[in-house]
Amino acid sequence: MSQETWTAVDAYFNDLLVEEDAALRAAVSDADAAGLPAIHVAPNQGKLLNLLARMRGARTVLEIGTLAGYSTIWLARALPEDGRVVSLEADEQCAALAAANVARAGLDHVVDIRLGKALDILPRLVEDGEGPFDLVFIDADKPSNPAYLEWALRLTRPGSVIVGDNVVREGAVTDPGSPDPRVQGVRRFTELIAAHPRLTATTLQTVGEKGYDGFTLALVTD
Repeated sequence: MSQETWTAVDAYFNDLLVEEDAALRAAVSDADAAGLPAIHVAPNQGKLLNLLARMRGARTVLEIGTLAGYSTIWLARALPEDGRVVSLEADEQCAALAAANVARAGLDHVVDIRLGKALDILPRLVEDGEGPFDLVFIDADKPSNPAYLEWALRLTRPGSVIVGDNVVREGAVTDPGSPDPRVQGVRRFTELIAAHPRLTATTLQTVGEKGYDGFTLALVTD
């Protein structure tokens, strides 16, 4: 199988099942125009996040890594009118662009984008009692994934869902000696999940227009 086939299959199912409207398409085109890396989730992955939040009956979502707000829009659209997405973004350009994209989608009353390093903001969320969140989406710098997981556990409750993106790294995750700190971050993240008594989880490999990768889905049980 080839990247061409994976992309064609994504296109087939997306055309039938994924409602990517003008606001979502504009978020991607604006990110491209701003020179941001094309690391946002694919349309079918955005729809998956939306469905997970709806299945959970989520009212509150914590997103670690906003980029241009594409996944943020998908998540916010899963929530009731009085729901809330708190999205953390370290890059000022990304945060500003995401805010504009969210506003254009008519979701700025639901989404609260916090500018700053997530590891600085997460302790304040705990101190301010802003949890618990029903769903946490971790999609930022991979070396910090283990720390993000620890904070996510402090900001969730039994029944909450934690999703970690880009965990397969084109198969590099299987190499214990990898010099890539992103691979090592994902490996430690996975090991912590496996050992944690409050979590049950699985990881799925994915192929598609974004290439070969995967995500981890964890349920907080206690």
